[in-house]
Amino acid sequence: MSSDDDKQGSDNSTHDIGGFIRAQRMAAQVSLRQLAERAGVSNPYLSQIERGLRKPSADVLAQIAKGLRVSAEVLYVRAGILEERPASPVRDALLVDTTINERQKQMLLEIYDTFRNENAAHAEADAAAETD
Repeated sequence: MSSDDDKQGSDNSTHDIGGFIRAQRMAAQVSLRQLAERAGVSNPYLSQIERGLRKPSADVLAQIAKGLRVSAEVLYVRAGILEERPASPVRDALLVDTTINERQKQMLLEIYDTFRNENAAHAEADAAAETD
């Protein structure tokens, strides 16, 4: 892949996250100015993000997520910072819960993933023992 291809891929992900932020903002019936204020970023900068002209940092994405009242993880996945994880009712419920903060959500998700991985390892060991 050439550097032009790399740049094009980056431009697509930048535009994708901007379009996604704009769609979420419009669905929430929040003006650009209101979201910029809530997220603590300038109005022109947020506009550039939405139009795909700027690629926001993880910190800015977290601020925008907070302003939109969505999980930062959703924006991180859309921006290509995190890999998408398989859907899970527990994960989905945690991500949309507005009564806990982002740090608490991440801690609970890590614990949940640890339990799932442990159980999968035990199931594999049990299955291997049965075939012996």
